[in-house]
Amino acid sequence: MDIPAPGRLVLAATPIGNTEDASAHLRRLLEEADVVAAEDTRRLRALAARLGVVIGGRVVSHHEHNEASSSAELLAVVAGGGTVVVVTDAGMPAVSDPGFRVVTAAVAAGLPVTAAPGPSAVLTALALSGLPTDRFCFEGFPPRKPGERLRALELLADERRTMIFFEAPHRLDDTLAAMSSAFGADRPAAVCRELTKTYEEIRRGGLAELHAWALADQVRGEIVVVVGGASGAVELSTADLVAEVLSRADAGERLKDAVADVAAAAGVPKRDLYAAALAAKSR
Repeated sequence: MDIPAPGRLVLAATPIGNTEDASAHLRRLLEEADVVAAEDTRRLRALAARLGVVIGGRVVSHHEHNEASSSAELLAVVAGGGTVVVVTDAGMPAVSDPGFRVVTAAVAAGLPVTAAPGPSAVLTALALSGLPTDRFCFEGFPPRKPGERLRALELLADERRTMIFFEAPHRLDDTLAAMSSAFGADRPAAVCRELTKTYEEIRRGGLAELHAWALADQVRGEIVVVVGGASGAVELSTADLVAEVLSRADAGERLKDAVADVAAAAGVPKRDLYAAALAAKSR
């Protein structure tokens, strides 16, 4: 018996706000695919209606809670020669959204995987932030618990690349406060809200300034926070300064007191040196 040639798994980007950003490739895939796996099937059908597209194949649910179990079903379709399109509510699948597990499984099974590229909240926010774009990293959502969030951000205090975060609007003010503490009040940043939508807004400034704005305004909508990387002033002698701080702490001095003395003597920001010392101590 002849074994059918495998089909393909396609990650298809959907608009992050403006429906007009949908590509012709996405439209064709929705019309022709054997199966469309959607994070939210109701949102998919609403998008198709706005696009004037009739979904030609079977629509199945594929989200973070069932991704592990539904991946096998999707890959069976691909193995049998069918085309499976994976879409999320907005943007590119597998980037802080469902898709990673099924791609990993497809790669392990030797099945074809491709993409229909398109809108990305990460890259759109980076481009609009006004911050350096030559080197950057995506950190996703910060931890929800205050202590865990601050510790996670402190570990990034010396990151030289521009950093991109997602955040829920009701946690934005707390996250900006934690970022101000971990990175410094004057660290340049941008809060990008409702990208490509009618009420798109980009707020740029120091972290303390943005925190004050978030406290004063009732910020709503989809949020991306872009933060400039460390300037490197501390990194010129970080190893020596941190070694001195940890040596004094090992001798019984309070870490904060040791940081304050060493930072004052070296003429470097106390906050940055403290974050570097914490990072070194945790390694």
